[in-house]
Amino acid sequence: MTVTTSTINLPSPYGSCPFTPPPAYTAAAREAAVTRAVLPDGTACWLVTGYDEVRAVLADARFSADARTPGFPFLSAGQRELATAKPSFIRMDDPEHARLRRMVTKDFLVKRIEELRPGIQDIVDRAVDRMTEGRSSADLVADFALPIPSLVICLMLGVPYEDHELFQSLSRTLLDNRTTRPEAERAHAQLMGYLAELAERKRQHPGDDILSRLAAREDLTDQETASLGFLLLVTGHESTANMTAVSVLALLRRPDQAELLCRDSELARGAVDELLRHLTIIHLGLGRAATEAVRVGEVTVEAGEGVICMLSTANRDEQLFGAAHDLDLTRDARRHVAFGYGVHQCLGQTLARVELQIVLTTLLRRLPGLRLAVPADQLTYNRDNIVYGLRELPVTW
Repeated sequence: MTVTTSTINLPSPYGSCPFTPPPAYTAAAREAAVTRAVLPDGTACWLVTGYDEVRAVLADARFSADARTPGFPFLSAGQRELATAKPSFIRMDDPEHARLRRMVTKDFLVKRIEELRPGIQDIVDRAVDRMTEGRSSADLVADFALPIPSLVICLMLGVPYEDHELFQSLSRTLLDNRTTRPEAERAHAQLMGYLAELAERKRQHPGDDILSRLAAREDLTDQETASLGFLLLVTGHESTANMTAVSVLALLRRPDQAELLCRDSELARGAVDELLRHLTIIHLGLGRAATEAVRVGEVTVEAGEGVICMLSTANRDEQLFGAAHDLDLTRDARRHVAFGYGVHQCLGQTLARVELQIVLTTLLRRLPGLRLAVPADQLTYNRDNIVYGLRELPVTW
């Protein structure tokens, strides 16, 4: 592949299909793996769309994940504020990134998450009970997709679930690309203040939870403790909630695929990976900045230039995934990059997979008549968010 001579303005508008990357990105990916692009503030950067090239960038330490690095690409002033004010470890490079990540890694190991499976199943069953009690319709986002991951991450972190409206509201503000810098600053300060106060209470009255263990460490500052809690709380419910809703919608629009999952619950593990690949809810990509000249595909990215890795087009790369635009729950999609790649690959991916496996199989088993309550073209999407999703999903059964 060669680099295109055209330039794409970011972010590019969506097409008619809610599950397909914007047409400009898809067209660019067909022509080249690396394309020139322009950010909203007029800054030039590179758009990396090919699967191999995306993985190469994300695995290369010469591409910094630190948002304070010269040339790091931002799609909004609010996003810049969130990433640079008091960065979490996902916006740091090694060795600092590795030092902080290790402090919470054991809580997200496969063995530990598998031990949580019965408890998550109970949370999901109770959520279905509440949603269906005395009624035959609901908003699947507000009544089901959002409460479940919020409850799970609150239990793991030791955050009182009764505060969920506060942190969900602040999270939505921080993840919205339309948020202004002052709005982002206020929301960030409020959520960090909340977590700092909670961590102080945990020092006095510790429990069996992540925040208590972090608060007890002498090698963490109060700021670092709050920052770790911030990252886990926001990402731990927003991404899984959005993925749940769009996965259900995708299955409702493809009843043949839903039927496959209904007939064979053993298909769930592979089905979730295919849904992650097909939907790739990090639609706006992952930013990096080159710290020295690096060859990517057929182009050289110079030091101080930003790149945005488009996970959505990488996961639709026909060279790896045949008939990539089709949803096929029998496909081996384990090599997808929906969780990123390299040392910054999503820490909570095992938790997200388990939650989605349980949520989807339980919902299809208990509500076999589940269907949309409105025409699909009336649904609205969070297309301005860092994490793509549905604002509402009216369903009936």
